[in-house]
Amino acid sequence: MRSSLFLVPLCVALCVSSAAAGNWAADLFETTKHDFGAVARGAKVEYKFTVKNCYLEDVHIASVRSSCGCTQVRVENPLLKTYETGEIVATIDTRGFWGQRGATLTVTFDKPYYAEVQLQDSVYIRSDVVFEPGSVTLGEVDQGQSVEKKVSVSHTGRGDWRVVEVRSDNPHVSAKLVNGKSYAGQVSYDIVVRVDEKAPAGYLRDHIVLVTNDQTAKQVPLLVEGRVLSGVTVSPAPLFLGVVKPGEKVSKQIVVRAKKPFKITGVTCSDGGFEFHNGDNAEAKPWHLLPITFIGGDSKGKVSRTIQIHTDLDNRVSDLPAYAVVTDGKEN
Repeated sequence: MRSSLFLVPLCVALCVSSAAAGNWAADLFETTKHDFGAVARGAKVEYKFTVKNCYLEDVHIASVRSSCGCTQVRVENPLLKTYETGEIVATIDTRGFWGQRGATLTVTFDKPYYAEVQLQDSVYIRSDVVFEPGSVTLGEVDQGQSVEKKVSVSHTGRGDWRVVEVRSDNPHVSAKLVNGKSYAGQVSYDIVVRVDEKAPAGYLRDHIVLVTNDQTAKQVPLLVEGRVLSGVTVSPAPLFLGVVKPGEKVSKQIVVRAKKPFKITGVTCSDGGFEFHNGDNAEAKPWHLLPITFIGGDSKGKVSRTIQIHTDLDNRVSDLPAYAVVTDGKEN
């Protein structure tokens, strides 16, 4: 007999009618619409629709299709366990298209039951402003180091077009204009984007905004993306230990890596439900396998904690988000 637990979100203990159950897939999305606004031609323009599994059963995204060639779409992490997240990534082709554009993205699920959800995107692609390259791609940067990248922006059609300000909401990302030129109705700048040495470890995905004197479309966004690498990395992160009953144990292994050999000197967590086995990691080496065990307690629901992994690399501590779900296992 197939379980019907997927019909009830974990935070709700109510019976759901068959009509409401038909909307189960829509409840996985934080939002189903996104407007990119006005963007430059050639810019990298991308948005990630977040999908979060709030049910006990696995959710699987079978396919996604776009109604317009202006929007390419892909799925990241199509199979979602409880509380895991995936993404529907919509990327606009700003070189092959211009003007007002939009697409309907149809997401098809085949587990736990068949369903479809439609997402919407819209954008205005300017033909007079061009970035080269289309984004600031930092790649991988070691934490504690700064990095600079250069991008050019040009405007055709108005010799008096100017960039009057460059803004960034990220305190670790800044930009400045250099080599401004104007000739025969075309204006161009080089933009030097800098990420400072205090940027925290993790994925960086932000925009700097060019503020112009064009009153019809004053702001032009430019994507900045990359990854700041910690001296010690942990995967998978976050760690999902599964759905368990009270008293039940589940164990998984994580991989702890660094660029040079190191020792794990300790593992701590504020929750006694987590156990660690560090006996095989006394030797210094560039990577370690660390088993982690979770024991289900009496309280039902999500258990979310931060595990701290201590190393001898300048006494560095890496934080690992970990969670599990405790349930009585009864079917509705």
